[in-house]
Parts: sequence; C-alpha cells; structure tokens
Amino acid sequence: MTSHATRLWALDGAWFTVDTGLLVVNGSGDVTLPVPTFLIEHPRGLVLFDTGVVPQASVDPHGVYGELAEHVNIDFTPDKQVDRQIEALGFSTTDVTHVVVSHSHFDHTGGMYLFPQAKFFIGGADLPYAYWPMPAASVFFRTADLDPTRGFDWNPLAGDHDLFADGSVTVLSMPGHTPGNSSLMVRLANRTFMLTGDTVHVREALDNELPMPSDYSTKTAVDSVRRLAQLSAADDADIWIAHDPQDWAKFFKGAKAYE
Repeated sequence: MTSHATRLWALDGAWFTVDTGLLVVNGSGDVTLPVPTFLIEHPRGLVLFDTGVVPQASVDPHGVYGELAEHVNIDFTPDKQVDRQIEALGFSTTDVTHVVVSHSHFDHTGGMYLFPQAKFFIGGADLPYAYWPMPAASVFFRTADLDPTRGFDWNPLAGDHDLFADGSVTVLSMPGHTPGNSSLMVRLANRTFMLTGDTVHVREALDNELPMPSDYSTKTAVDSVRRLAQLSAADDADIWIAHDPQDWAKFFKGAKAYE
C-alpha cells in the first residue's frame, strides 16, 4: 500500500560560512549555507528530520562549540532554535513522534535532547562511529549531544526503512559521508521530495558526482550520490539539498508547507 504524508515544512536554523572546498572536492570560494531541519506531518505521527545545532548556541556559540563556532562563522538567533520553530507552527516538541537523524555530525544532532518521547532512527553504523571516529573527522562529532539520549528509544537501521510501511516517508541508506548516513524520501499528495541530508552538500557535488574531502569513504560516498540521483529520477522526486543556499532560496520554508 502506498499512501502519503500530509504536510512538509522546512525550518530555518543556523547559517555557516565556510570554504566551499571543505564541502566538495575542487570547490573554491566561500559559501554561506543553511543548517535546516524538516518537519513532516503524517496521519500516524509527526516526524522531524535532523535537529540542527544546540539551541544554546544561539546565545553563546563559543561556549557550546568553542573554536568550531569561529571556524564555521556561525550565525544563529534564538528564534531559529528548532523547538521555537516547531512551536511557531502550532505544535509542541512533545508532539514529535519520530526523529530521523541523517547522520551524527554536530550540526544535525544539537537538538536531539529536546525529544525524549520520540522514536529515534539513524543508520546503525553511525552510533559507534560517532564515539570513535577517525581522528581527522573527530571535530564534526559531539558526544555531548549524544550522551543525554542514551536512554532514548533508538532504532539503529541496517538499510532502507519505510517509517509507516506505506511508502510515504522512507529513510534511505546513503553511507559514505559517514558510515550510517541517510537521506529521506517524503511522498506528499501532489509532490515527492528527496531530502538529501549530507549525501551531498551543494548542487555541484550532485551534478558532478563529487565527494566531500572529509567523507568517511570516498568510493561509498560517490556510490550514494549516484543512488540519490537514480532513486529521485525513478520516483520523479525533487531533490532538496539541505545545505545548498540556492535550494533554500528555491523552495518554501517556515510557515508555508508543502502538501
């Protein structure tokens, strides 16, 4: 049986300004990029895809992230905290029933502690790796985000996972950026979206099948970029690259939902 989700919102968050070469091989120049989260309404639950950065970083970024806050030139205001944005849509954080974490990097895990009542889903290989990453990648992980969630209802995934068994919200295994990286396919009544997570960071990476220099596995990452494009084409899904500023400008965000 194939059904559909009822509404999809894109929630603004922090913004980073970094060298594009950090995001894609051969990238050049600085880029200012969004760090969004996505809220999906389904008849059987309210799904949050990623949780952004730590809310407290909106008032004390250096206190939360130390020198990393300066390295990414974080721009983050209290109204962009993920809980405040959910509340602005008329929901409570306790209404969130499912949290899908695309992967365990710090800009996706900062608000996880806000949802102790939810079921959590992540590519299973990411959880141990987040605690024991390769040294070169360790700056991207914060065990301080993970430790408060140890008692949560975690559901580590071994592959793709149809969240409601109806084809409407599907977690897609896209390893490479991290061992358990995932994207999310959301089928609405009139439109289907592929929310990339960090399978790619900018459109250039998708168009040219390019990895990020610090990806866990270059070969696996490129395989996932190809799979992302193939599945999106097969399902006639709009690819929404979460960190790409041009995609952010192109699609609805905030209070206006896709249905």
